[in-house]
Amino acid sequence: MNFFSTLLLALPLSSIAKDPVIAKPVALQCEYLLNPIGIDATKPRLSWSMADTRQDAKQTAYRIVVGKDSVAVSKKRGTSWDSGKITSANRLVNYTGEPLTAFSKYFWTIELWDKNGKLAGKAPVASFETGMMTADPWKGSWISDGNDINKRPAPYFRKVFEPKKQVRSARAYIAAAGLYELYLNGKKVGNHRLDPMYTRFDKRNLYVSYDVTAQLLKGSNAIGVLLGNGWYNHQAIAVWNFDKAAWRARPAFCMNLRITYTDGTTATIVSDADWKTSLSPIVSNNIYTAEHYDFRREQAGWNTVDFDDHKWEPVVVRKAPSDLVVSQAMQPVRNVEEIPVKSMKKLDDTTYVFDLGRNISGVTKIRIKGEEGTIVRLKHGERLYANGRVDLSNIDVYYRPKDQTDPFQTDILTLSGKGDLEFMPKFNYKGFQYVEVTSNRPVQLTKESITGYFMHSDVASKGSISSSNPLIDRLWWATNNSYLSNLMGYPTDCPQREKNGWTGDGHFAIETGLFNFDGITIYEKWLADHRDEQKPNGVLPDIIPTGGWGYGTANGTDWTSTIAIIPWNIYLFYGDSQLLADSYDSMKKYVDYITQISPKGLTTFGRGDWVPVKSKSDLEYTSSTYYFVDATILAKTARILHKHADYDHYRKLADQIKAAINGKYFNAETGIYASGVQTELSVALQWGLVPEIHKAKVAENLAKRVAADGMHLDVGVLGAKAILNALSDNGQAETAYRLAAQDTYPSWGWWIVNGATTLYENWDIKAERDISLNHMMFGEIGGWFFKGLGGIHPDEQYPGFKRIQLRPNFVRGLDHFKAVHESPYGKIISDWKRTGNKVRYMITIPPNSDAVVSFPVDDGKKVYRNGKVIAPKITLGAGVYQFEIV
Repeated sequence: MNFFSTLLLALPLSSIAKDPVIAKPVALQCEYLLNPIGIDATKPRLSWSMADTRQDAKQTAYRIVVGKDSVAVSKKRGTSWDSGKITSANRLVNYTGEPLTAFSKYFWTIELWDKNGKLAGKAPVASFETGMMTADPWKGSWISDGNDINKRPAPYFRKVFEPKKQVRSARAYIAAAGLYELYLNGKKVGNHRLDPMYTRFDKRNLYVSYDVTAQLLKGSNAIGVLLGNGWYNHQAIAVWNFDKAAWRARPAFCMNLRITYTDGTTATIVSDADWKTSLSPIVSNNIYTAEHYDFRREQAGWNTVDFDDHKWEPVVVRKAPSDLVVSQAMQPVRNVEEIPVKSMKKLDDTTYVFDLGRNISGVTKIRIKGEEGTIVRLKHGERLYANGRVDLSNIDVYYRPKDQTDPFQTDILTLSGKGDLEFMPKFNYKGFQYVEVTSNRPVQLTKESITGYFMHSDVASKGSISSSNPLIDRLWWATNNSYLSNLMGYPTDCPQREKNGWTGDGHFAIETGLFNFDGITIYEKWLADHRDEQKPNGVLPDIIPTGGWGYGTANGTDWTSTIAIIPWNIYLFYGDSQLLADSYDSMKKYVDYITQISPKGLTTFGRGDWVPVKSKSDLEYTSSTYYFVDATILAKTARILHKHADYDHYRKLADQIKAAINGKYFNAETGIYASGVQTELSVALQWGLVPEIHKAKVAENLAKRVAADGMHLDVGVLGAKAILNALSDNGQAETAYRLAAQDTYPSWGWWIVNGATTLYENWDIKAERDISLNHMMFGEIGGWFFKGLGGIHPDEQYPGFKRIQLRPNFVRGLDHFKAVHESPYGKIISDWKRTGNKVRYMITIPPNSDAVVSFPVDDGKKVYRNGKVIAPKITLGAGVYQFEIV
């Protein structure tokens, strides 16, 4: 290669070609959703990003135009709000125009000015539509079928109506205590699953909005609603006492179908005493166990106009479950991926076992025919017995059934004998890889008789990695499978045994979630659940939502620090302080409670390092560390929100806690925390306890401890969150990578080489307890790949990746690593390749952002750009760059 070829390779790629690209606004969103309907926010957040491939591309000004006329808005005329030209690089602003009105569609667009002060290319016209806004517009009543809470069959509801004039548009708004499916003229409305999302039902209920204009017919129309129990009427008995929840009642719903006619007038069809109800073929439904269906009880056309409902019963009007009904403005749960069966084994004429080839959360669809009265059972599990049958013993351990009528994760069908039948549960999901189908009479099934559906909150992908080590790539994939399996409108621990919103699991995995997926709407909803569940004294339960369980003595800082850690990470990743502001009072009450019970700065309020390999960490030390984390985040939040007195108070409190921890647990002479096990050394480095002058020594001790432990993990959940970051952020990236890439017990890779497609609950695959095969509590590694190898970090002084901190680690054992993260400003790429003793490093910094790049240049190596030696730490504007480290 000659000098000129080398020079070309070292040039920024965007400077090699001509510079014809014109900047333009893209990705216009309202409340982090594309063209949403049913927005209740009075000052909704509007956001966008800038497409511009030029070097140092940036936005110098913007102008937002909002109005009800799309044509006028496209011409930059807005009657609701015209911000005027604002000299600013902001890409997230709150609407501050004329007060928004309920049930109104608003169009908006934006003008941007580029780095040269020139007007960028034209933006599309986006929209958002307000919903109820307040409780006043609800005209419908809450209705139920009036049955007892122990009644098993799910109820149908129906009503026939006729629009009086020509329809311009129609919107359905439905809230339910329990779960629902909504139908118009025989067809399901929308493709959501498990709506509405689970909340503390006696505090807050969610309603969902639909555009149903296209489903309305001229003349008569029929509305149908099918209600399921969900978490509202928990008929199964398990250790968390959901069957004793204070809110528990027979499912109910409230609905407004608002029609706008072409002459501008409106009419609203509502849920009221005129509706009729009947029991459905869903003879039992339980979010925790399964669903039972009797095909003989089907009522063909029950949700159509011509159906004869004279035998149906009148409905019962009841009180609303709570005083607060708000819009479900979040990504819904859907059947996201269809998964064909990988293999089937026929054990006999009445027993078949199907293998999807991977562990998922979701449901199965079965196509089957058989004699009338044939009973078919579909048992879903993660493991097989030696005889090939499905084994539930690792996941049914907390179920406490009174009898055998509702077996765990087992759908039960009663066939009608009327040809080919199809069944997929409506109000349940499971965690499984295998499905055992048994019947009391012979049935003929094929591999195609069963289809699996991976079901989860349908969040957009935001990140990817690829490397020269297939184990690393597979582990990242498996981590994402577990993350999505445990995202059901709130983050859960596992999709089978519990389905609970364990707080610790939620914050251990927050960075993995945010590097890989656009989860802000899910977390904002879940933190609202936190605020609903918090006791007046500040205490939080360690499962949220809860029916009352979890306010015990161990629901302490290491778990319920979600109240601080998750809003803080949302701020770092999105540059949005709203969740910090919404959660501030709750954070403050929580920290004040811990201070009250632990006035000297040390607390034992916590669960400790759950499921370690063998070592035990000091409970007071780890719990106090999270107390310090919470106080630190609270102080930083107070400063962001301009609460200066609070900032001074909580900064001093954090300093006092840190001093108390280091005073009791840190030996400055030896560089050891507590007893010196992996978790104890890791959390000190991860969470900022170690004085700057001692960091290198503590990190070296941690690396030595890992080596002494055979280059294997000896941590539980707290250590798993901390150890890789503690090493790679403090000069020990080689040890961190060796741990991450380890494939013998105990390690993440040990699961993968043993066939895991998700993360497990226990390092020991053959453990007798705590052995769910789809758990997220050890999931930090999925975020560490971006940080520890790709080097991508947010900067808290310039959050939302306005400024990116790039600190890659070119570790031995990897020849190539690439991390891509779609930040609020655009795509960040950190991509390095090793050839001999040379590393070529390529980065992409999105428009309107910049980066501080710190190169690892040990062993006397130098960094070259454009053939010239540069400093090992530089600041770069937007663009595409290439470097060589030799």
